[in-house]
Amino acid sequence: MSYVIGIDLGTSAVKALLVDRNGTVAAEASRSYPLFHEHTGWSEQRSDDWVDASVEALRELTSTAGIEASAIEGISFSGQMHGLVLLDGEGNPVRNAILWNDTRTTEQCREIERTLGDKLLSVTRNPALEGFTLPKILWVRQYEPEAFVQAKLFLLPKDYLRYRLTGQLHMDYSDAAGTLMLDVAGKEWSGEVLEAFALPASFCPPLIESHGLVGTVLPQIAERTGLPATTKVFAGGADNACGAIGSGILSEGLTLCSIGTSGVILSYENDKTKDFAGKVHFFNHGKQDSFYAMGVTLAAGYSLSWFKKTFAPNESFDQMLDGVGKVKPGAGGLLFTPYLVGERTPHADSAIRASFIGVDGSHERIHFARAVMEGITFSLNESVDMFRRAGKTVDTIISIGGGAQNPVWLQMQADIFNATVVALENEQGPGLGAAMLAAYGSGWFDSLESCADKFVKHADSYSPQPEAAAAYEGIFKIYQQVYEQTRGLNEALAPYRG
Repeated sequence: MSYVIGIDLGTSAVKALLVDRNGTVAAEASRSYPLFHEHTGWSEQRSDDWVDASVEALRELTSTAGIEASAIEGISFSGQMHGLVLLDGEGNPVRNAILWNDTRTTEQCREIERTLGDKLLSVTRNPALEGFTLPKILWVRQYEPEAFVQAKLFLLPKDYLRYRLTGQLHMDYSDAAGTLMLDVAGKEWSGEVLEAFALPASFCPPLIESHGLVGTVLPQIAERTGLPATTKVFAGGADNACGAIGSGILSEGLTLCSIGTSGVILSYENDKTKDFAGKVHFFNHGKQDSFYAMGVTLAAGYSLSWFKKTFAPNESFDQMLDGVGKVKPGAGGLLFTPYLVGERTPHADSAIRASFIGVDGSHERIHFARAVMEGITFSLNESVDMFRRAGKTVDTIISIGGGAQNPVWLQMQADIFNATVVALENEQGPGLGAAMLAAYGSGWFDSLESCADKFVKHADSYSPQPEAAAAYEGIFKIYQQVYEQTRGLNEALAPYRG
């Protein structure tokens, strides 16, 4: 049996999966690394911590009992998006990496908007948000000029890891799309954007497809990890793109719902001219010449975790939700908006806060729990609704994460989204997507789709119930009014928050 490895470089840990030709995960290994928050809103990591942790994880996989390291044919990567790694002329980092969840760059975002105007959306296809990479570059230039003078090239997190394993500098299109420097439709670094901010073309690494071969592991890395020096290394992709691949989101009509701490609705797109006016993200996919649109709910699973911590701290989630399926759609006229930490899609608003609307004396805790689950799903449905209004077909949704662990919630998603919702047998998300890119790049399959047919295994399927779907259609219209009705109130309350 031969194998590939998918490496998922996350924010808190790296996870490596050893996957065989049947798509079975034969072994996995994980290593964590620290985050640094030197000031409020700052979030940084040491780039070489990623390398050390990944080498350790790879060493664990190659020493797995019963596995011959020589049977490992290829490696690919999934990585946290947007993080800035600046390299000097010797290829060494000039400072810590600034991560996707760092919020220090509001001033630079406004500068980008003023400078690029309409070109921001027409070229990069995304609004200027603090998490993106270009604002971070401008911040370093403004506030750390000594470091910026040393910087000759930038990379994103997984690209730095791959560079240290291979000695080769590249960036794939799906990750480059999150920098605000890529012409997303044209698939090239934007000369207009680089010129507008006086950045030389040499500041950007060569672009490559996600399944593209970049080389083999360096001899010293082979020695440290136990990998054969002939192990092929493929570019990989952004975590959301790889999560889509690992869930089989590879054709029109397929959409991903991922409910973790935050929530994501991600839909496959093959029309590069599709215009969402910046209301949702529009990025290059890990599948060649494809794209995806994506909306984000900031406090998805977090809203339910907050509810449990506050109102059921000594119960399990199953205990807290026992009986939630007996509550009819609409939670007895109780509505929740999951704006605990602000919102992203379709309202990029850091000041808005959550609400329970319609509370009366007949409501019990189970009604509130049902309302929280519905409110999270309504927020995600904002993205589904926008996709449909833009002409997209959304008829099948693959659901992963916490929302896929509860049958009642899966049925609720089917009813609110008014689409067939499918759970997966074995969720491995971005790590499996990275392994699939290595399998496809290694020639195991003639396409990512045929790889998905083998690797991605569907479990239960949920169809919308006509009566519930009709009820939710009306409630959703009410939900959509709550943001505007409460925005001014939340702004007025802001000075009183701790």
